[in-house]
Amino acid sequence: MANTSLSTREDKPREALSRATPLRRHSLYEAVTERLREMVLEGELEPGSRISEKQLCEAFEVSPTPLRQALKVLVSEGLVEMLPNRGARVTEVDVEEVADLFEVMAVLEGLSGTLLATRASDAEIAEIRHLHECMMEKFRKNQRNEYFQLNQTIHRRLAEIAGNRVLLELETSLTLRITRARYAANMQMGRWEESAKEHECLVEALEKRDAQGLSAAMSLHMRKTGNAVIQRLKQD
Repeated sequence: MANTSLSTREDKPREALSRATPLRRHSLYEAVTERLREMVLEGELEPGSRISEKQLCEAFEVSPTPLRQALKVLVSEGLVEMLPNRGARVTEVDVEEVADLFEVMAVLEGLSGTLLATRASDAEIAEIRHLHECMMEKFRKNQRNEYFQLNQTIHRRLAEIAGNRVLLELETSLTLRITRARYAANMQMGRWEESAKEHECLVEALEKRDAQGLSAAMSLHMRKTGNAVIQRLKQD
């Protein structure tokens, strides 16, 4: 009798699991976070502007709870700051901080290039080449937003393929803040053309598995991008 009771108790969790529905991949607050982050990065919410929780809740059709959770994430990313008893606002773009960010990113990209040359599989290198060709097609069609999105995807994949979790975490965190600076800078066409050529050199070095060349190409690309962004920010 005891054995039958034990068997019944063991069966219940199995039955519950069989009836369980798949969890949603993205929670509501994550969806709100993603959209709010886009609004900050792309300048829909301008640097220094106050964030109206009421207006955003109405626009997103959500309660204050997921919005406040999203704001906490953006605070941790340095995109939003909380004001005592005054709500939240978008942080200002600090030119000196941006310069510091690019300085660090240039070093991290160099390390990433060294790792990629030996750790990337042939399939992953082919994937990067494909993404690059898609990005260049957007460049030829002057589709700046689509180009930029693919650019971000390529840099993200390179960081992932490098196979160092600490490096990936650092680059992911810093890239968010650099991305915002690049949107704010609204780079001129000349730099866009130069950047596209740098990406071609980068992919060629990856295909050759040239560790030194790839490291130098990735580091140089980040430094030159940083210089262009900082110059434009100072003009503004």
